[in-house]
This record gives sequence, structure tokens and C-alpha cells, in this order.
Amino acid sequence: MSGRTPDADSERKLVEIRNQAQREGKIQSQGMRISGAPFPLASPETGYYGIPLLKEPSWTWEIPLYFFAGGASASAAIIGAVANYTGADRKLVRDARWIAAAGSVISPPLLIADLGRPERFINMLRVFKPQSPMSVGSWTLMGFSGGAAATAFADFIQQKYGPSLPMRILENAGQLASLAFGLPFSNYTGVLLGATTIPTWNEHAGELPVHFGMSGLSAAVGLLELMGNDKSRALQALGLGAAAFECYEGWRIESQQTLANRPLKYGTSGGIVRAGGLLSGPVPLALRTLSILTGSRKLRRAAAASAVAGSLLTRVGWIAAGHASARDWRVPLEIPEKT
Repeated sequence: MSGRTPDADSERKLVEIRNQAQREGKIQSQGMRISGAPFPLASPETGYYGIPLLKEPSWTWEIPLYFFAGGASASAAIIGAVANYTGADRKLVRDARWIAAAGSVISPPLLIADLGRPERFINMLRVFKPQSPMSVGSWTLMGFSGGAAATAFADFIQQKYGPSLPMRILENAGQLASLAFGLPFSNYTGVLLGATTIPTWNEHAGELPVHFGMSGLSAAVGLLELMGNDKSRALQALGLGAAAFECYEGWRIESQQTLANRPLKYGTSGGIVRAGGLLSGPVPLALRTLSILTGSRKLRRAAAASAVAGSLLTRVGWIAAGHASARDWRVPLEIPEKT
């Protein structure tokens, strides 16, 4: 690009700019914009050339499904282990183990599909980093998957061919592993979101693990009830507790009036989050209460179906809210929108 030859007018303007800067500490004169520049001018309305300060998450549809499957299966493994230790109904124990095993089989492929190549997942297992939620989560997933699959397999073999000492040892070891790894696996995805710089996720870092843990418990209880375990008082109590907590969580989100909270209440992401909260909290809570008063199993099954759908929509909504939060350049700077 050829340089511009200074003239009297340009020199006079430069002197005026210097004097203005000395008097006021700032200048009002606009700089030169090269013709054909690829970006629009910066302004209070568009920010720094309208470019977001944060990069959007690269996660696609596999991740909310992974979050849902992991949370439900881990909670089911915990329920199954506790039910087995306390001598509960064997059908409940076996159904919980099969849900846990199904989630342990589905979760790794969903995560690998999002990563793009299997070797990327394998690379995450080369070292263990306690300070990294991604590293801890990968190892937790492997431990839980192995334990849940071993428990269901050993139980199936003994049910078909009769008890045996090797299968009993495998069952007990697998159950212990699925319980130990299932506890952190049920809510580590909330830790993973909160550890990022996405404003909507980071603002709720303290509540997301419990929120996702209760959502996973609600889904696990719902799936077990839909599989025919709709006479269990323990499951009913767990479902009521999870629904009550989700009601509180929805109230907490609605009561916060911050910029980072806007994607959870407005737009497409806000609609999904609100729908998920409604189906996870008030709807199953009301249906379960009515089922207790009337003894209706249909109402209880409806509450179970609502809880499962709400748990899935909750994951989808939070991921969508993260995308919306990263696109809004005002949020990291805490610049309010003009009304």
C-alpha cells in the first residue's frame, strides 16, 4: 500500500488532535478506515468489531445425550447397589443394573463421536490430572463403565446358569466399582460446565453439580418406574425429593437478574431450560402427590415419564444456553443492553 504524502491540512489536523488530547485527555477525531476492510467499525452497539470475546463450545448433539445417559445410569447404579445391600426386591435391583449397564455402553461412543476420533479419547487416558475435570471425568467413565457392565453380566450368568463363586466375586467387585465411580459420575458433568469461562455456566459453578445430580436421579427413578417398579415407596420418595429440588432450582434461576443468566430464561435456550425445569419439577411433584392421595399408578407413571423428558431437556437447554452466552460479547464485560 502506497503511503500518503503529508500536506498542510493533515499537519494542522494532527496539531489539533495533539492539543485536544493534552486538554481533555482524550480525542474525538475518528481514525482512518481503509477501504475494503473486512470488519465494520467498532461501536458501543457492536463491541470490538462485533466479534465475541469467547469461543463457542464445539460440543454438538452427542454431549447432552452423553450427559443424560451418564447421569441416569450412574444414579441407577447407586440405587441398584443400595437396593441390593438392603435386600430390596430383586426385580428392582436387576432393572437398575441393566439401566446402569446400558448407560455404560452408550456413554463412551457418544463421547468419542463428539471428539471425532477414538485416539483422542485414548489420549485423555494417558495421564491422570486431578486438577482437570475432563481428565477426572474420563477415568471415572472408564471405571464406572467397567463396573456396571461386569455387575450386569455376572448377574445375568448366575440367573441363567445358577450361582457360582467366580461370578459372585465378579458381581460384588463390579457393584462396588459402579457404586464408587457412579457417585462422582452422576454429577461430574456439572463440574465440567462450571469449570469453563462461559459466563452462564461459570456463574452457576457451585449449583450445577447438585442440579445435574438430582436431574440424573429423577431420570433414573422415572426409568425404573416405567419398567414396572411403580409400587416401591423408596422410589416414590426419591422422585418426590428430586422433583422438589428441581422446583427450588427453577425458582433460583428465575429469581436471578444477571446478564449471564439471560440465556437460561430467554430465547430458544431459555425456552428449553424452562420446559425442562417444568417437566422435572412442578409437573412430577404434582402428579406424584396426586398419585399418593389417589393411589393411581397411571399418575405415577405420568410423573416418571415427565421426569425423564425433563432431565433430557435440562441437558439440552444448558448446552444451548452456553452457546448463546458465548455469542454475547457484552456478558464477559458486564455491559448492560440498552432498553
